[in-house]
Amino acid sequence: MTLTRRKMIALVGGGAITAVAGGAGAFAVTRRPDRALAPWDAAGTPTDPRARALSFALLAPNPHNRQPWLARLDGDDTVTLWRDPARDLPVTDPFGRQLTIGMGCFIELMEMAAAEDGFAVETTLFPEGAAAGGPVARSRFLPGAGAPDPLFAHVMDRRSHKIGFDARPVPGRYARDFAPFADVVLPGPRAEALRRIAIDAWHREAATDDAWQESVDLLRIGKAQINANPDGIDLGGPMMDSLHALGLLTREGAGDRNDPNVRAAIDETTQAIAGAPAFVVMTTKANTRRDQIETGRRWMRLNLATTGAGLGLRPVSQALQEYPEMAEIHADIHAREAPGGGTVQMLGLLGYGPLTPRTPRWPLEAKLIV
Repeated sequence: MTLTRRKMIALVGGGAITAVAGGAGAFAVTRRPDRALAPWDAAGTPTDPRARALSFALLAPNPHNRQPWLARLDGDDTVTLWRDPARDLPVTDPFGRQLTIGMGCFIELMEMAAAEDGFAVETTLFPEGAAAGGPVARSRFLPGAGAPDPLFAHVMDRRSHKIGFDARPVPGRYARDFAPFADVVLPGPRAEALRRIAIDAWHREAATDDAWQESVDLLRIGKAQINANPDGIDLGGPMMDSLHALGLLTREGAGDRNDPNVRAAIDETTQAIAGAPAFVVMTTKANTRRDQIETGRRWMRLNLATTGAGLGLRPVSQALQEYPEMAEIHADIHAREAPGGGTVQMLGLLGYGPLTPRTPRWPLEAKLIV
């Protein structure tokens, strides 16, 4: 639901924006939401090695940037993790599958960060069972047993790609290099089928009132909103702040899919899918909570590996969402990608493109249970 600077200027005119930015003096150069981005710079600064690992883990990718994790430091060597039900996506993720994948990303990054300090982490998943409300994991830090992971070098540059891709093809060698994490689908009939499914699913979500509104409710427009709630879908920077000040970009307006700005945003995502050089697919034989955690672990590692290769990775998992309006498309992708049964857990776009900005995060203290 983001618009490029070029498209925004075309839609609302550069003059009005220039007037607001110029009339406010420093307005246009002070729009960086520093408080919301501070957790990136704070990563690795806590003195407790568990908190230090958690300070990196909270930078992990997760659905709609809901950051569903809660952590408690137990005793001298243990971290207990929960998925926060207040962060649920009841329409597009009714069973918490995607959010559980996000927890898997978090656990993987926590363990990788601990290894940088020489700790191995012994993680027990769902120590009280997988019923809702219980801990997702209990992790014990074992000093002197960790081996650093080369992928950790890419943590601070890792992003979930949010814009379109360059026309450069993805080299075929990456289908082999990334095979431990996901199936890379290069140009051909299978890629075109996935492209059609991804576009159809995106349009279906955009046409489904409750699903669309779930995203609209999570918009954070401009510096003040992003700093106050550093989660959800952030629309920041001088351009977005100026449009918001002019009343041209509002949460209410974003709910109107006939609005020109909204149509442009929908078209921009469509074009990004249409121009993606390659796709990635992750499947599991079953669909247990453990399968979902393992998917998150693999997605985390894939995201770091693609970053290290100079590639952008963008999830487009609308087709995998389990709400009624998506059922036909959900069945289509499963018939193609998991014909023998199982679950398609993640679908993504892969290609070259400019590095997107860091995504806001809640600080570690907001995620610690004391």
